[in-house]
Amino acid sequence: MRIIGLADNLIGMQDVEIVALPTEMELHEMPLPEVTPTAILLLEEIICDDDPVHELRNHWPNTPILSTIEIEGAEMISVEDLTTSAIQDRLRSIDRKQGASEVLRRLKDVENAEVLIVCHDNPDPDALASALAMKHLCDSIGHSSTIIHGGMIEHQQNRAMVKLLDMDVRKVILDWEIEDLLNQSDLVICVDFSNPGANNILPDTCVPHIVIDHHPSEIRPAGDVILVRTEFAATSSLIASILMNSKIEMNSEVATALAFGIRTDTLGFTRSFNAVDLRALSWLGAWIDWDLMRSFESPPRSQEVLSIFRQALSDATLSEGLMLAPVSQMADRDALSQVADFLLPTEDVTTVISYGVRMSKVILSARSTNDALHIGKILSQTFEKGSAGGHKSLAGGQIPFDELGCENADDAMEKITSILKSVFGGGK
Repeated sequence: MRIIGLADNLIGMQDVEIVALPTEMELHEMPLPEVTPTAILLLEEIICDDDPVHELRNHWPNTPILSTIEIEGAEMISVEDLTTSAIQDRLRSIDRKQGASEVLRRLKDVENAEVLIVCHDNPDPDALASALAMKHLCDSIGHSSTIIHGGMIEHQQNRAMVKLLDMDVRKVILDWEIEDLLNQSDLVICVDFSNPGANNILPDTCVPHIVIDHHPSEIRPAGDVILVRTEFAATSSLIASILMNSKIEMNSEVATALAFGIRTDTLGFTRSFNAVDLRALSWLGAWIDWDLMRSFESPPRSQEVLSIFRQALSDATLSEGLMLAPVSQMADRDALSQVADFLLPTEDVTTVISYGVRMSKVILSARSTNDALHIGKILSQTFEKGSAGGHKSLAGGQIPFDELGCENADDAMEKITSILKSVFGGGK
């Protein structure tokens, strides 16, 4: 940290570089740092340019400017807020507003655009809600938008969302289909994922125009506007914050979908969530249709899902906190996450991994309450890039047979069981 001020007003501070000025100066005369600062705090009027904020922005265009004195263009902050945590909170708030503004600016750069909104494969409620909200935003601006996804929409809650919201979502399978769509689109938006080619239908060479996600990524995403904020527990919360700043008219369908996306990604606010998620849900509350929400939450459960539960309960094994729940006959891949959520609150269980075979891949769904584990990182490090990953307590994956060196389902299930036992060490 470097503090520049008038010599008469400065006091000594630990671990701070103090630069004492004999008098007020213009910005270009000051001993400025060669690196771009995280933030600028104006605590006194030491810059004698006519417009100090303007001069500072010319020098560091992307650096937030905070001030305890009223200076036009600076973000006001009280003397009581001059703590590291308070400043960090304020900077995060400014960053979120700037990120939302960047998304809106990019959307308005082109008139009457063809917009392609892309979900990850087998989209969950958070991805579907995020896509619907971005379509609403794009359509309100005057664009024409299309939502696409790879994989399947199988979970009964996901199917209920699509049906009850009358969502126009297009399933894309073939490479030439996505290439045609990309060529026809003026803007490409990724929601709830950040890296093309990893668990999504986009080619890995695609550079989207806008990326909106809350998942951590070891690979820096590419794109014109990257809005990846891991402090949000759901992409739906992040997109709600964009809508707050957009001033477009909201409706009950979009608000209810976003609220449901937040609730499902936080498991009803029983796993990792933050104040930003609660703020988003509170803002959405004015438009939520609670009858519609209940229809999403409790759709009829299919016989196929009941069959998967029977298999998982029958074949599950428990060793030192690790429960493995293989499903040899899997008609509905999304039931795996329901199995994992159901089994986790079981006595002596700290980590659950349910898995089964679908279309020459082993599908994984993992949950954990073990603070010593980060199951997303463990899975991403165990399998090749894009095959698996997720959060500390919630993760998943789809591992191709050839990555496991297997040719059939029985061998693949046996191999994945061996790998999981070895990697998780019996759940220790």
